[in-house]
Amino acid sequence: MTVTPEQHPHATAASGHAQRSDHAVEQDLVALFGRSTAVFASLAGPAHMVEAANDAFFAAIGGDERARTGLPLGQLLPELAKQGFIALLDQVYRSGKPYIGYDARIVWGEDAAAREAFFDFIYEPRLDAAGNVTGVRVIGVETTQVKHAQQLTAEHRALLEQIARQAPLADVLDGMARVIERLAPHEVKVSILLADSDGRHLRHGAAPSLPDFYNQAIDGIATGEGVGSCGTAAHRRRIVIVSDIATDPFWDDFRDLANAAGVAACWSAPILARDRSLLGTFAMYHTAPRMPQEADLALVRVFADTAALAIERHRAEQARRAAEAKEKAARDDLAFLLGASTRLTSDLDHTQTLQRLASSCTPTLAPLCAVDVIDAGRVRRIATAAPTAAQEELLASHIPVYDAADDAVARVLAAGIAEVARRTPTGPGPWTELGVTGYLCIPLLDRGRAFGTLTLLSTSENVFDGHTVALAEEVARRAASAALNARQYTQRAALARDLQAGLLLPEVPEVPGADVATYYHPAGEGLDIGGDFYDLFPLPDGRWAFLLGDVCGRGAMAATTTALVRHTARAVARFLPEPDGVVRAVNQALLDRPDSHGSGFVTLVYGHLAPAGDSGLDIALVRAGHTVPLHIDGSGTVSEVDVPGFLLGMETEPRLPVHHLHLKPGESLLLYTDGITEARNADRQQFGEEGLIDALRMRHGKLQTAQTIIDTVITAVEAFAGPHDGDDDQAALALTADLR
Repeated sequence: MTVTPEQHPHATAASGHAQRSDHAVEQDLVALFGRSTAVFASLAGPAHMVEAANDAFFAAIGGDERARTGLPLGQLLPELAKQGFIALLDQVYRSGKPYIGYDARIVWGEDAAAREAFFDFIYEPRLDAAGNVTGVRVIGVETTQVKHAQQLTAEHRALLEQIARQAPLADVLDGMARVIERLAPHEVKVSILLADSDGRHLRHGAAPSLPDFYNQAIDGIATGEGVGSCGTAAHRRRIVIVSDIATDPFWDDFRDLANAAGVAACWSAPILARDRSLLGTFAMYHTAPRMPQEADLALVRVFADTAALAIERHRAEQARRAAEAKEKAARDDLAFLLGASTRLTSDLDHTQTLQRLASSCTPTLAPLCAVDVIDAGRVRRIATAAPTAAQEELLASHIPVYDAADDAVARVLAAGIAEVARRTPTGPGPWTELGVTGYLCIPLLDRGRAFGTLTLLSTSENVFDGHTVALAEEVARRAASAALNARQYTQRAALARDLQAGLLLPEVPEVPGADVATYYHPAGEGLDIGGDFYDLFPLPDGRWAFLLGDVCGRGAMAATTTALVRHTARAVARFLPEPDGVVRAVNQALLDRPDSHGSGFVTLVYGHLAPAGDSGLDIALVRAGHTVPLHIDGSGTVSEVDVPGFLLGMETEPRLPVHHLHLKPGESLLLYTDGITEARNADRQQFGEEGLIDALRMRHGKLQTAQTIIDTVITAVEAFAGPHDGDDDQAALALTADLR
């Protein structure tokens, strides 16, 4: 039958640790540990006849069926002979000397009815008036409860230590179940079920002594009224005692299962969190119908509390790990986007930006990637990325058909909407050879219209989830913006430099103590006007001013800006003694330009040089966002003059520190524009700063003049890039201290 807390005198406080007070816990400990019991028996003669004994003695040896006197102790309790206690009585009777024992283990009864107990006792000889031994007096104090309390405390402490060091929850619960089964005074099978997050179902947690088929059958049972002992206890948030499964209606749906598992009674208590939310249930099964005693329920309550602590600790750890994983994923996403953005904006080349897009997406987003753009009414594949060169070549060989309805790229270009599928793309392609299992095609948009696509291809069971799609769409958005910016810059840089010719030095002036050489080459066939410029002019105090820079844009507007920079520098240099003052004046002139005169930025290196007699040249310079000048010493060692400084025409107060440099006789300073370092070969590789420095180092030990430095640079760039013109203007200014 089912017994409610109101019906059972000892079940009232067994509804979980959320309501447990210190007083209730103390009551449970008293119920578990009990009170020590003193036993007494007076035995006569060598046969140890039981003459008299107290009620505690008869209760300890088995109750009413053994509560008799007038029988030898060995006949009344035959199991004592096998355990050596009759021999001890014989020894005391013969010797007349008492015997004291501590924590002696006694097993009352035999086989299934056997019961373990522990005693501290003393055997005293009984003497007559003449001093003769007439029997033995037995006085003992039962320490069973103390012994069990020590075991319980030790096991409980071990469980708490496991919880504290965050042992796996399954190990803690399994160990807890085994401890209870070992400590319980009667045979018991323990089961711990865990509640789902919504509290509507119970999942298997631990049940080491119940058969596997039973645990599998109840795994996932619902919480609700009449759903066995555990489902009902979870629903009521109170202990449910079913003393006889065979007759209890709560077990109508599970009775056959219980019979097959060999269980006949089940007491279940809910495991509750501090906020009274359901964590699970704690159940004790018995093989025969049975009502719980006070000690049984106390054991349930104590370990339900411990289970609650373990489960809450486990959930807290899971929540912490989930939060850390979510935070790490967010950091990884941000790092990926920042890294991709950095690569996409690392230069102002439209094609390279989209090529970097493909390499940035693999393998983080997908193993295969392709970027296609519309060029002259046709689709052109300009970038691919794959794990192997063979796969990349195969992917690059496939060109989508712009107007094909069964082509995913064509559909995305037409609709401007991303397309994702867990299958190969429609239309012909090397999908089987590449092992493609799914695709994600995202448009690259320019003011709402697609000018290209980013296609990601999967080659495994992993599909494109919402997270990957969102990340890919953000990368595509940034890439489209970077590519459009790069294309705008490239288009502006391709304008004719109609006014630049009149702004270049007609000839290089003679500078006392210095050897000077310059170089200028415009980009494009037949163009001689661009955004690169240089200048060199004297100052009233014997110093000389030099500058080299690059204007954003080309044609008339760039020439106007070039003129503004050069004329401003020439006008103010005689009145401002330091280079930073001149550059700030140039920056202000750029900011004060009318809108009709343009608003592009300018990169610039400006400086003053002064002959230092026979010891070389003293130089003070400012670098405003321009390429890093190079210092070449007499032995051919090349080092960068890396001075920070923001480009001009953008901020009212740019940071422009002055760098001082002394050129010894034979040492040189080289200024150049990015058209030199960004010169490309047939494979679209850039010459780069390293290529420039390596070319200058090759002259180690040779006589250096300003012109030989310029010639070395030109020769190296032409050897690298070939005879075709580069994508940008090229300019250079070399200053060498005269050898005396």
